[in-house]
Parts: sequence; structure tokens; C-alpha cells
Amino acid sequence: MNKTKILIIEDDAEISRLTAMYLEAEGFDSYVIDDGSSAIAAIKSYIPDLVVLDLMLPGLTGIEICKQARVFYCGPILVLTACDDDVSEVSLLKLGADDFLTKPLKPHVLVARIEALLRRVKPLETVQENRKHRRLKVDTKSQTATFDGRVLNLTAAEYSMLVILEQNIGTPVSREDCCQVLRGIDYDFNNRSIDMRISGLRKKMNDDQAPYKIITTVRNKGYMLLDD
Repeated sequence: MNKTKILIIEDDAEISRLTAMYLEAEGFDSYVIDDGSSAIAAIKSYIPDLVVLDLMLPGLTGIEICKQARVFYCGPILVLTACDDDVSEVSLLKLGADDFLTKPLKPHVLVARIEALLRRVKPLETVQENRKHRRLKVDTKSQTATFDGRVLNLTAAEYSMLVILEQNIGTPVSREDCCQVLRGIDYDFNNRSIDMRISGLRKKMNDDQAPYKIITTVRNKGYMLLDD
């Protein structure tokens, strides 16, 4: 059985060494990059299941890496920050990150966050391949999605929401099911968390003006993906 691959993008040699050592002791396969300018190529070649990304890097900042990576990478991105003031939850979501941790890292907390993010993504790999949308294409192997031939720049949470909607084309997906998808990233998830992801998906699919034609709201039932 292949090990889960974690790409660590961190320029502090001691932090990256200890992080890699701890992750490998927990059964993960890790790969370290210490220069931001090499990060995008590393994501493309290593194809990690999850990225641990420091914000302050030489060559290319974590913010730029996150934005560029989201053009082609839909796996979870866990950001490392020096303090809570560096970045807000809202700005993280806009950047395409899925969660963040402040330094100094607590190894057991890091592993718990990584496992929580992966639990939400892994079950989605069993998507039924025979479910096809005429305009939407979801590739569960690369965890990417295209709409009308255009790659969607999705966060891992948005990708997860899109997959469960595609699994149920033409059938409403309840808020309870949506909450299950978000469990592990939104520790205090609520209806607002779901609405934010749906709103993000609609905007990226050019469907952010009511009446919605692609992802519609079904009163008292949830959300539904339409195949027009």
C-alpha cells in the first residue's frame, strides 16, 4: 500500500527536519523544499496528497505559491504562520488554503490536522466514474475539476463540496451531508461555512447571480447540481 505523500515547503532547516522526521514516524512519506521558487515544480512532480506550506519563504512567498498552485492542485494545503496576525481565516480561504497552524508547531497537533484534512478528501476518491456532467469534469486522481474546459481554481473544501454535488446530479444534497464533507476542516462548521463554499463555487463557475442555473438552492432540502 502506497504511503500518503506530504510535501513540506519550509525554509527553516530545523523545523522542516523535525516535521519530516515526525511525519515519517507516523507512517507518512515526506519531501522537503526550502526555496519558494522550487515549490510549484515540486508540487507538479511529487503530486502530494497534502502540502504543508510556510508563508515566509525565499524566492516566492507562501501566498504566491498558494495562488499559483490552486490553478492545478486541489489537494489540501495547510499553511504555517509565525503568528495569528499574519493572516486571517477569510484571507486564507481566498488564497486557497484549507487550514493553518501557528509556530512553534506541536507535532501531535500537526498530525491531527493533517489526518483530519485527509479524512475529508480520501472518501471522495470512490466517486462513481459513470456519473458525468456535460459541462463539469472532475478528475478524482489529480483532484482537479474543469468547467466548460476551464480549470477551476478550487480550495480543497470547495472541491469536496463539488464532488458530493456531482455524485448526486439532479438530487438535492442536504446541509447535513454538506457538514459531513466539511468535518475535519471547519472545526466549528455551521450553515455559514457551507454557504461560503457554495458561494465560492458559484462564482468560479460564473453562476453567482440568481436565479442560479448550475448550483441551485432547494428550499428545506439543501443544494443541487443541475446539468442543463
